[in-house]
Amino acid sequence: MAPATSSTSSAITLNINGEKRHLSIDHRTTLLDALRERLDLTGTKKGCDQGQCGACTVLVDRRRVVSCLSLAVAAEGREITTIEGVAEGDQLHPVQQAFLDLDGYQCGYCTPGQICSAIAVIEEHAAGWPSAVTDDAGPEAGPPPLTPDEIRERMSGNLCRCGAYVSIVQAVAHAAEAHAEDRTAATKETAA
Repeated sequence: MAPATSSTSSAITLNINGEKRHLSIDHRTTLLDALRERLDLTGTKKGCDQGQCGACTVLVDRRRVVSCLSLAVAAEGREITTIEGVAEGDQLHPVQQAFLDLDGYQCGYCTPGQICSAIAVIEEHAAGWPSAVTDDAGPEAGPPPLTPDEIRERMSGNLCRCGAYVSIVQAVAHAAEAHAEDRTAATKETAA
């Protein structure tokens, strides 16, 4: 049974990391505060609380969202993935593994948001989405090469106060290469 609500709150169900979570929430509550304060999913970090640093980035329907600017009630019925949900059990997501292998973190505070953004960046790139630095953005051009400039532009909404940008770019590039290899192998299996 859902808790009673008032005119300024609603009973909602959020689908977070594949699990339905029910709560009664004030309409003004951000997705970030619902995750951290109401659902104890503290991997998503509160940085600037103004949408400028990317520390609170999560995936909503596989797209990047700064959760400090998103209302929790607006996320009802959508698929939300936080840093706690990107791994498959004990198996790290390839982006997480790349960050670990290539030191794509220092203090680690921005790392959850960086990883969620990087997952979306790799998917956006594979789908052929151009960025502000893409030379040929025509549909027939296909995905642009994922150069360090492309990665930096695509990840520019995520700040790292420690300055681990060189390692972050390397980690994203490494994970993108692995993702491309997996897609190629899957295409060959389907064709066979």
